[in-house]
Amino acid sequence: MTNPNARFIHIAALVLGALPLWVSRHLPMVDLPQHLYLISVLHRLDDPSTLYPQLFEARHALTPYLGYYYLVSALNWLLPLDLANRVFLTAYVVGLPLSLGFLLRSLGRPTWPALLALPFAYGDSFGWGFINYCAALPLTLLCCGFFVRALEDVPRRRGWTAALAVCLVTVLLFHVQAFGFLALGLPWLLLTTAVPEDATARGLAQRLRPRVPALLGVVPGVALFLGWVVLRFGEPPDIQPGAPWKAWGPTFSPQNLGWKSFAQNRAELFDVLANTLRDGSDRWAMYAVGAVALAGWVAALVRPGPTGTQGPVARARLLGLGVLALALYFLLPFDIRGYVYYLNTRYAHLAAALLVATAPATIPEWRLPLKWAAAACTLVLAFTLGRGFRAFSREATEWEGLVAATAQRPRVMGLIYDPGSRVVRFPVFIHSAAVLARERGGVPNFTFASTPHSPLRYRDEVPPTFPSEWRPQDVDLDTQGAWYDTFVVRGVHPSQVFGARLQTELTVVGQSGRSWLVRRR
Repeated sequence: MTNPNARFIHIAALVLGALPLWVSRHLPMVDLPQHLYLISVLHRLDDPSTLYPQLFEARHALTPYLGYYYLVSALNWLLPLDLANRVFLTAYVVGLPLSLGFLLRSLGRPTWPALLALPFAYGDSFGWGFINYCAALPLTLLCCGFFVRALEDVPRRRGWTAALAVCLVTVLLFHVQAFGFLALGLPWLLLTTAVPEDATARGLAQRLRPRVPALLGVVPGVALFLGWVVLRFGEPPDIQPGAPWKAWGPTFSPQNLGWKSFAQNRAELFDVLANTLRDGSDRWAMYAVGAVALAGWVAALVRPGPTGTQGPVARARLLGLGVLALALYFLLPFDIRGYVYYLNTRYAHLAAALLVATAPATIPEWRLPLKWAAAACTLVLAFTLGRGFRAFSREATEWEGLVAATAQRPRVMGLIYDPGSRVVRFPVFIHSAAVLARERGGVPNFTFASTPHSPLRYRDEVPPTFPSEWRPQDVDLDTQGAWYDTFVVRGVHPSQVFGARLQTELTVVGQSGRSWLVRRR
């Protein structure tokens, strides 16, 4: 029977882990305005009071990102969009330790270390707003657990195989980079997991037969992966050396791969894991879980718990998964230009979550105190991130002032010379134009609908804009700017951008924080 105290600790830790998502109006996530804008378009694609019907159409194909966009759009029928998105993010944050706990139980390990993964639900990928990839992480851990059970649990092998097949396809509907880890992790589990039939098996065929169901469970996901990734990489790249978001050479050529050195990756590892707040206080929870994980190792060495019938290979399975994720962080390029960006850094959180959970089995009497210590780490997390998110939200109220001055159905060009925040380290104001466009049913100069992984696309030509939203100084106001009726400028005064045009064709209609709203007369 489950210890009531242990259950209370687990629930309290999950609530505290998700609390930062609910204490502020605005979340410090770089790409979140873009995601919410496209979800709004998807949800209101036929709304004539917006510009959406004349500019966008659904991309009727299975694509990565489809899972997040359609799930939140479905929730949007019941809840306001912002609230629906927070519910989704909450499911991700609490899903990470829950899915890790399922994997630990599948591997025959104590589950209390799963709570140590909660701080790693935040950090670099969360701050950049890589929500699709983040959401794929709990599903990735579930796939590993399903795979192990499809091998070991003979009476329910068929059910676990079906769950594996569905889960693996679902991972791809969120993000293909999580599948990259499974391409190594599942073979590792296949090689290191014994099945009950091995005791009486004679020959290779008898050893392989009980493993066939688990392998069949992988087939649908692998087929979909090959159909998406291999076919896409097989297409001739649009090579434009030096151009933003374009290939600089053949896909895997040296000029198209952006690498970080081993020394740089090593130096940045802790920054990637906890780099949200400028004051560095979000690192406190990371240091706390590291200390508790170390205490778990020490406790296990002083008083080892029962290991059952598992041999050293079986006990090393979780550690092997963590090492594989860490190897992807150190060995993969940072960018494959024109295809994948921030590639290697995304695996750091997965590696950290797996490695802190590797504390060996301790005697049962010590597991409850360790679980209390793990829960205490989430209290630190809730306090530091909650305080930081609230401070950022006060800063981000400048969006609300701009929205109040924005007309309906605007065509908004964002000229963000200073995307930074005084509170968080990420350039969280870079997509300010998407905030205004979503609130007023308009369109910004840049959206993810121009990318092939979006479930939406433009009906006709993409609205004219400068090559990179990060370089507003490259704008040509006579050609690219002529299509727009509204401009949001941040970081410099509009007079430095528009000059004499402010006296003739444009006028400043609002100012909030470090941003100005400019409209055509």
